Amino acid sequence: MTAQRFSGPMALRVGVDVGGTFTDLVALDDASGELLRFKVPSVPVAPERGVLAAADALLAAVDGAAVTWLSHSTTIATNALLGQENLPLARVALLATEGFTDVIEIGRQNRSEVYDPAVVRPRPLVARDDRIGVRERMDAAGSAVVALDAGAIGEAVEAVRSRPGVEAVAVSLLHSYANPAHERALGDALAAALPGLDVSLSCDVDPAYREYERTSTTVVNAALRPLLRGYLLRLADGLRERGIAAPLYVMQSGGGAATAEAAARRPAAVIESGPASGVIGAAFVARSLGIPHALSFDMGGTTAKAGCVVDGAVQVTGEFEAAGRTHSGRAVRGSGYPVRFPFVDLAEVSAGGGTIAYVDEAGALRVGPLSAGADPGPACYGRSERPTVTDANVVLGRSNPHALLGGALPIDAARAHAAVATIARAIGAASVEEAAAGIVTLIDNAMAKTLRIVTVERGWDPRDFTLIAFGGGGPLHAASLAADLAIARVVVPPSPGLFSAYGLLVADVSASAARAVPLGRDADAGALAALFADAEDDVRLRVRAQGVAGGDVRVVLEADARYAGQSFELAVEARLPFDEAALAALREAFHRRHERTYGFAARGEAVEFVNVRATAIAALSKPAPARAVPATSVEPRRRAVHVGGALVAGVAVYERGSLGAGAAFDGPAVVEEFDASTLVPPGWRAQVDAAANLVLER
Repeated sequence: MTAQRFSGPMALRVGVDVGGTFTDLVALDDASGELLRFKVPSVPVAPERGVLAAADALLAAVDGAAVTWLSHSTTIATNALLGQENLPLARVALLATEGFTDVIEIGRQNRSEVYDPAVVRPRPLVARDDRIGVRERMDAAGSAVVALDAGAIGEAVEAVRSRPGVEAVAVSLLHSYANPAHERALGDALAAALPGLDVSLSCDVDPAYREYERTSTTVVNAALRPLLRGYLLRLADGLRERGIAAPLYVMQSGGGAATAEAAARRPAAVIESGPASGVIGAAFVARSLGIPHALSFDMGGTTAKAGCVVDGAVQVTGEFEAAGRTHSGRAVRGSGYPVRFPFVDLAEVSAGGGTIAYVDEAGALRVGPLSAGADPGPACYGRSERPTVTDANVVLGRSNPHALLGGALPIDAARAHAAVATIARAIGAASVEEAAAGIVTLIDNAMAKTLRIVTVERGWDPRDFTLIAFGGGGPLHAASLAADLAIARVVVPPSPGLFSAYGLLVADVSASAARAVPLGRDADAGALAALFADAEDDVRLRVRAQGVAGGDVRVVLEADARYAGQSFELAVEARLPFDEAALAALREAFHRRHERTYGFAARGEAVEFVNVRATAIAALSKPAPARAVPATSVEPRRRAVHVGGALVAGVAVYERGSLGAGAAFDGPAVVEEFDASTLVPPGWRAQVDAAANLVLER
């Protein structure tokens, strides 16, 4: 589905984002600034088909040789860990120090449901019979307490060989973060004896302190590698068959791109690939507009996600639980698989255009978490009878009642009305519009919680932020959410429904590496400087291997710090050169971070450093911001829209493409475009800025 065609010679950078409902593709010609946009239905059981279908749509307008850069965000890893059909995880064997093979099942003994005696823990990704003890042991300082001899290596290799169905091996030995020699010896032996086997070593995947999290991360990586490698190979082959020879990049969870080859080696780093690109795009828009603090709000077909940009930087954290559950946008600890890789700090809730409304056994109106997804989709798409958030917006007149995507997706408003009418009858609403308004209110309340989580619960005041709204549904709901949090300004970028795909075009290439700090309380500046230098050398080499010149690379150094006796850490940025003055500054930065996060600082307490981390960022050229033509007089269409608790006749409906720079109008109004609609409620004023952003202010 396309909105326009290119003309003339071109060099295109392409971003493809796979969502739960649609797969979005944007292609930007750097020379002319022309943008080509496509939306095709996603294919959850075979996501590469959706990507290739979007590529086919692109190639109907351009030649494949014009594509010079292609970046992709995907949820295939998350979906596989959630058990989606046709996305099987590999059978994994775990090699662990004798006595520690059950670490991945014992875990931290977190209970996701504290008061439920029958709570079910996540299924271990390695069956009990596939956990193999190895006769060896390192101590915390990296000295061999029990040497790994040839006999122990041979026994481990034969134990793996005796399990013919095993596709991948995870090797996670005690204290290998301090000395990886035993893990590397096992890795070499497995590669020589079983060359077709996929092997993940914890010293390569997550060489950091804490046995359970390190083992879990390595196992997740091993379980995903055959699947992600196969997916990326099929995708790359399909693109080449279509004449697209550009290198394929994949968005990582932390917001930086990596080559497909690098992503296939570390699939645990791309589990949250899908949600990350939108926040990166929001940060780019915020910086281009001189906005220091911004909230990213992305409402798509199945979920809504919120992220935070502070002083132009995306907020990133170092650990999450893959395939875990969320409650009101918060991750439920103990419900998933711990993974330690940088990932964009997001709050997510099952709230999208396809989220289904229903009446529970007590007669109360509920919305979600189930979604109509891509198939059958909302009732107004013509293949379902179940009411969704999109159907409610159609009933309220906020969404186009005739067609979306430039007319390519017909809307059956009567079907939406009939679906929502079932809710109205069940709850005794005075009208179908009242029931639809109730659906929208409930979904807005759920989404507002995600914005509070990434601001108030992180120590930030949302009133200091600008809300950047995108996704197919984000601009429709943004003003209501902003009002709820006393946010005074909303920015809706051009093509908001494809903005996550656009975010791929402004991302940089990155690589991260961690190093454990032995005896962290006593670490001096020299010891930390050596660890920082080792991690920095590692990430610079990895970025260069992805085709980026070394001189174009910026390295960010961080340390995980805590007060002596605490169980968990906070990440603080380190400065170079790292000397005694830098160490004192690092301790003071930790005190300030602790005070902002928890409300106090204990400057008299000793500070321990547990891990250090280096992230190499290769800044790529960025697209020039869009430029809107000067505004001219525009006569809007009119239709009845339900706003402010009442049906208002003759509300102005503008075509966004007709609004030039400086165009301004007061709400209530609706702005429609190819991929989304924006609601401007009463009490808000909208204006188009010079970069074609739609800015709403109270």
